[in-house]
Amino acid sequence: MTDLLRRHPLLIIVLGQLCGTSLWFSVNGVGLALSRDLGLSEADLGRLTLTVQAGFIVGTLFIATTGLADRFRASRIFAASCLAGALTNAGFVMAASYPPLDLLLRFATGLCLAGIYPLGMKLVIGWTPKHTGAALAWLVGMLTLGTALPHLLRGTTLGLPWEWPLIGASALALAGGGLILALGDGPHLPPYSGRARLLDGLAALREARFRAVAGGYFGHCWELYALWTLTPFLVAREVGRLGAPEAWVPWLSFGVIALGLAGCVGGGALSRRLGSLWVARRALAASGLICLAYPLLTWLPPGLLLGLLAAWGLTVIADSPQFSALAAATAPRERVGSTLAVMNAVGFALTIPAISLTTTLWEWQDAWVVWWLLPGPLLGLWVMRGVAADLPATAPPQSGAAGD
Repeated sequence: MTDLLRRHPLLIIVLGQLCGTSLWFSVNGVGLALSRDLGLSEADLGRLTLTVQAGFIVGTLFIATTGLADRFRASRIFAASCLAGALTNAGFVMAASYPPLDLLLRFATGLCLAGIYPLGMKLVIGWTPKHTGAALAWLVGMLTLGTALPHLLRGTTLGLPWEWPLIGASALALAGGGLILALGDGPHLPPYSGRARLLDGLAALREARFRAVAGGYFGHCWELYALWTLTPFLVAREVGRLGAPEAWVPWLSFGVIALGLAGCVGGGALSRRLGSLWVARRALAASGLICLAYPLLTWLPPGLLLGLLAAWGLTVIADSPQFSALAAATAPRERVGSTLAVMNAVGFALTIPAISLTTTLWEWQDAWVVWWLLPGPLLGLWVMRGVAADLPATAPPQSGAAGD
């Protein structure tokens, strides 16, 4: 069975990532039901999302400072994180109406996600060292689809209590952890050596090209997760204008976010011909242009606004795997896990003010609130303006390692 899994390691990793990351926005998928049944406001739902982000940041910093990402087998950390995340996510079902226990459980879910997403990137690099940009495109695409899955789960369980989609996300996480545990680690990363320190994870910042890539990634993070948080609100606005039933909201929200999978995979294919840097710059510019235009076009028919929102969902995530590939190309090979964990931690720290601003101001600013996301792509593009076009797109394979 293990040999069969290892014939297609990328497929197994991305499926595990899909299942594990369904925990991330599981509560957002039932946000309308929580508002109706428990009286939660948009700001309350935003706080639940923020605590997940905060937990993820703390978790990634813990991984980086302790060296867990480079000291222990990534597949075991991934599987254990999926198990713990499934339990904390299921626990929210019983604690949803008991603050602050609900926030504590969402924070714990974020901690567990820190053992899923960054470790998934390391697994990809360990199994497929060549064409890392294209391989990571599939991984981040599955993260995107995993983010959208709670909306799909809600759409397929309409008429049932809101607890069902959350239980479904926990079951998926268990399945994902089992797949990765059976697969194991890849042969293309060097063994851990020595004690890790936080400075090891920051070592790549001495390299000017890495700093520029990280700056672009940070701008991307400011925009991305706030948009995903706002997507049900923006969709519900247009569904209301259409006079369509509320049941459309989870299905359309799933479609908008899930289109990011096509953006990631398409960008990954382009990166093999044009380079990761080319794709990252243009995807960031495209999503920034849509962010700028969206509030100015709210007079358009609802169908056209939903189409524009779909285009935004397609482009907003397409640059993420390319930033990760570029970062992996310039990070110290013996500390690639810690470096990616620290970069994730800083990037996700920036999602907290973006989500807080937009969910708090939605009630007063409506669709105009998306302009608070615009500094992300603008500053990201400005930081990357001097990066050379020949920046490597993939991490070089470890010398002496086996082939693809």
